[in-house]
Amino acid sequence: MTWEEVKKNAKEKLKGFCRVCPVCNGVACAGEVPGMGGLGTGSAFKANLEALNRYKFNLTAIHEVKTPSTETELFGQTLTLPVMAAPITGTTYNMGGAITEDVYTEEVIAGSLMAGTIGWTGDGADPLMYSSGINAIKKFDGKGIPIIKPRSQEEIIKRIRMAEEAGALAVGVDIDGAGLITMALKGQPVSPKTPKEIEELVKATSLPFVLKGIMTVKDAEIAYNCGVSCIVVSNHGGRVLDHTPGVADVLPEITARFKGKMTIIADGGVRSGADVLKLLALGADAVLIGRPVVIAVFGGMREGLKIYFDKIKNELIQTMLLTGVASVKNVPSNILVKI
Repeated sequence: MTWEEVKKNAKEKLKGFCRVCPVCNGVACAGEVPGMGGLGTGSAFKANLEALNRYKFNLTAIHEVKTPSTETELFGQTLTLPVMAAPITGTTYNMGGAITEDVYTEEVIAGSLMAGTIGWTGDGADPLMYSSGINAIKKFDGKGIPIIKPRSQEEIIKRIRMAEEAGALAVGVDIDGAGLITMALKGQPVSPKTPKEIEELVKATSLPFVLKGIMTVKDAEIAYNCGVSCIVVSNHGGRVLDHTPGVADVLPEITARFKGKMTIIADGGVRSGADVLKLLALGADAVLIGRPVVIAVFGGMREGLKIYFDKIKNELIQTMLLTGVASVKNVPSNILVKI
């Protein structure tokens, strides 16, 4: 199976929900939420790609780097590439239902492991969605990270316990899920959290705690002060608030303050190995990829996801070779020029 074949299969399976565009940039699907698009005008989704495109590489082929290393360590695991599958739910109302939630989450975890990385699982309007992810993580010996919507403290802690019982590598909350239309439509209450509430959640578990949906230095500072282990700089794929900046726009200011103090993961608009290297050069420790992972799994199940991650890894190696980067653990910012 080739990546082109995977995309062709996905186009059939996702018909009416995702066009599997040549470039997944949010233009054709603007406003399609539920669905695979960005909220409203789709501006925040498009901003993620536009922000990345403003950075260009300083090409150099005169250096000592012959075999770049894409290996890194995260959450106590050695990964073959600094790229993980983002937490996504809603295979029925967002993706058309050709694959069930149970099958999707299991294939994400399995395919990620086949590629030498980690799959993250989500939470959604149907409470069973979170259970699907937990069951998949449990099946694969805890090799996954479940992310919980910002429900009541009691409901979050209940789901943290499920993550602990599954042996998960970490657990967290996508704080920006407070604005999700799909949750409101299904009668699942979510809301913003106070610093005190975040601290309570961090202290409720011995697992590394992840806070996803950080887009400002102020929120990153609150996360750090609350004892959060890892932040994900993300605008939720442009699905919760229209007209936000792109992730690559806000990442440098956040990493300048908190690099080395917390694990910093970037999530937004990554479509190639070159995009991965850009975000690492801007200070991220690793990245998450969302919509293309959906296409990979719908088009080829776990094998499709491995094919996709292998493609990203090969592109990353090629970009490292032509920018003189020896390791993804140490990517200098001067490989980039902002246009």
